[in-house]
Amino acid sequence: MTEPKKTRRQMLEEFVAKKPDDAFSRYGLAMECMNSGDPAAADGHFRALLEQNADYIPAYLMYGQLLARESRNEEARQVLLTGMTAAAQKGDDHARAEMETLLAELS
Repeated sequence: MTEPKKTRRQMLEEFVAKKPDDAFSRYGLAMECMNSGDPAAADGHFRALLEQNADYIPAYLMYGQLLARESRNEEARQVLLTGMTAAAQKGDDHARAEMETLLAELS
């Protein structure tokens, strides 16, 4: 008898359990939770990711979008402002501009 096929989320959860500091796996899991309608889990994974990897720029924009969708605009603003600073420090003008656009939409 074969085991049931694991979901994408289950596979990502296993990756994160094995390597909790791996930013790419944690980001993938946060995105999977966000896109599958589990904003609370996504929130936790984005938070953990940014605590461990403050220079993982894509997470700021996606976390800001999640918070905005959840009508948590003040938190979204803080995440985006922090992300814009991090993006500027890394010279990632494209990401910074995307965050600025989302920030303007929150106002």
